[in-house]
Amino acid sequence: MEDATVGWIAAIIIGGAAGWLSEKFMESQMGTLVNLLLGICGGAIASLLLGIFGITVDGWPVYIPASFIGACILIWLARTLQRAA
Repeated sequence: MEDATVGWIAAIIIGGAAGWLSEKFMESQMGTLVNLLLGICGGAIASLLLGIFGITVDGWPVYIPASFIGACILIWLARTLQRAA
């Protein structure tokens, strides 16, 4: 049976899509590269946070919403820190 984890190329593709969707959802004006980074980092952060609660992020169906949620969290965090500075 094939491993169900998401590979690097898939993480980049999913991360880009999740970053773009989160930019639209959060009404943020960021560039393509930042969207890509937000989606990838958001997926990693969401995977870590969900892992704390015992939820495993394996495969596309779980990684896509996890990346979206993680990217939204990062946009919110960036806005909060920017307002505080």
